[in-house]
Amino acid sequence: MRYNPLDQRVYIKNRSKLKQKLKPKSLVIIHSNDVMPTNADGTMKFRQNNDLFYLSGIDQEETILVMCPDFPNESMREILLVRETNEHIAIWEGNKLTKERAEELSGIKNVQWTSNYEATLAMLTTYAEHIYLSTNEHRGASHEVVTKNAREIEKVKKDFPLHEFCRLAPGMESLRSVKEEEEVVQIQRACDITEKGFRRVLSFIRPGVMEYEIEAEYMHEFLRQGSRGFAYEPIIGSGYNSCVLHYLENDQVCQSGDLILMDVGAEYGNYNADMTRTVPVSGKFNERQKSVYNAVLRVKKEAVNMLRPGVIIQEYQKEVGKVMEVELIGLGLLDRTDVKNQDPANPLYRKYFMHGTSHHLGLDVHDVGSVYEPVQKGMVFTVEPGIYIREEGIGIRLENNYVIGENKNLDLMANIPIEVEEIEGLMNA
Repeated sequence: MRYNPLDQRVYIKNRSKLKQKLKPKSLVIIHSNDVMPTNADGTMKFRQNNDLFYLSGIDQEETILVMCPDFPNESMREILLVRETNEHIAIWEGNKLTKERAEELSGIKNVQWTSNYEATLAMLTTYAEHIYLSTNEHRGASHEVVTKNAREIEKVKKDFPLHEFCRLAPGMESLRSVKEEEEVVQIQRACDITEKGFRRVLSFIRPGVMEYEIEAEYMHEFLRQGSRGFAYEPIIGSGYNSCVLHYLENDQVCQSGDLILMDVGAEYGNYNADMTRTVPVSGKFNERQKSVYNAVLRVKKEAVNMLRPGVIIQEYQKEVGKVMEVELIGLGLLDRTDVKNQDPANPLYRKYFMHGTSHHLGLDVHDVGSVYEPVQKGMVFTVEPGIYIREEGIGIRLENNYVIGENKNLDLMANIPIEVEEIEGLMNA
């Protein structure tokens, strides 16, 4: 294991919080994600189901968590089922979790092999009246691939048609969106690793390097710091590519005089960082670039002050848009009269700032959490305004990660350089 796992008490507490949201005589079933195939006998890198990880701390494939908090036999109220290992598996794949190690990580005393799942389910369903099943209900989710949990829904509904079936996702969303202190420690570690990567590339960037070479410098530093790599596909976009929001090719030469936008983040222990910085390829901003950069930075600082407990994200976005309008007028990109007469449903600033300012961050980069409910203390958000002037080949986005506090937000990336003078100083040291 590359990362330091959280203490089992975190997962015991998480399960306890979930129990408070369940109906009496409920059964919860969560399966790990599939190991996804590529071609021939190849597979993609495994990534655990985040709900299962949040409740158990188990980071291994073919794992099942079953909870039946009201079951008369106390030993059957929490059951963790893991893949049974043997010498052949150990030779080809390495050591898998023993029952003892699974208990140590999760705090669940009843650990069984997955071969006992059907018998376990048959016993618990005779008592349970409500079955909570795991679904991916993130508003941006794609459902083209049928997951293990989706297949299980069909099977359980067929095998136990007279039970009441319930959605686990709403309860997990409300739990996971407010972070425990221990979770913030993991996110901070991911941010600190990201900082090391950024400082590394500042001394590497120069005219003539390839975007993918910069990507490689980040990956080198992330891996040597104990991360499994990027939290998401990195965006390393120079010149016009800095204006492409989801640019992923990273295959162009960085040219003198251009900017390079880098949207990257390390993961650590399944928790994620999400940083964006925009720097001059030549090590120094020209006056126009500096003016746009500082405009974005001012919007970011204002947005951080606005993102407070009780705020609704959709309303917050409208207020950030008003701040952006002022900056765009100052840059000569919008006309004050046109803004005054604009269609409120289609504000003019969206030509140059067409994405949201903030999203939840945690086990998912775009973490679960409602945009319709008030922001709460303990939530973690990105703040990432940008200005994209395609006709000038200038795309600038700046992004830090914040824990929402009672009186002030905690900047998890406060140590990552962001001011013009800091950037230029480090690039020309």
